[in-house]
Amino acid sequence: MEGDGEARTRMDAAAAKEDEPAPHPSDPVQENILPGPAQNPVEPDPPPAMNRGEIVNALEVVERDSAAIAESFSSLFSSLRLALSEVTSTSIDNMECFSDVVGRLQESALDAASKGNKYINSCLRLNEEMKGLESLSMQLYPFLHLFVLITTLCTLSAKP
Repeated sequence: MEGDGEARTRMDAAAAKEDEPAPHPSDPVQENILPGPAQNPVEPDPPPAMNRGEIVNALEVVERDSAAIAESFSSLFSSLRLALSEVTSTSIDNMECFSDVVGRLQESALDAASKGNKYINSCLRLNEEMKGLESLSMQLYPFLHLFVLITTLCTLSAKP
């Protein structure tokens, strides 16, 4: 398969990005120098809001990993079907076939486990990004009420 080398290279590059070390939790938190209500210094700042592009990228990674997992299982069953179809009546051929099937099964299981791990990591990253959006929506919620109130007042004052 010609595209497998390129796909593996891209997946290895994505995995290397996932393996980058995260900032140490004991790093000092920057103080808020903007005027406004005092913040509790014990609580960490909420995560920055994720933009739409980052969420789309995370969804693409999850979708790509899902397709890779499905392809691994498809390959596994195809290998099993091929190996079992090659079985002949002699016991030596059966043993060789069984050994081949076990080898292919092991390779496919390791490949599927690796892709499943990447899939789980992508889902966890997407979950964190969605939490950032939840934080943003909670920040914008009061402004929505203010907008509705102003719109209602303008509508009522415009009526004769």
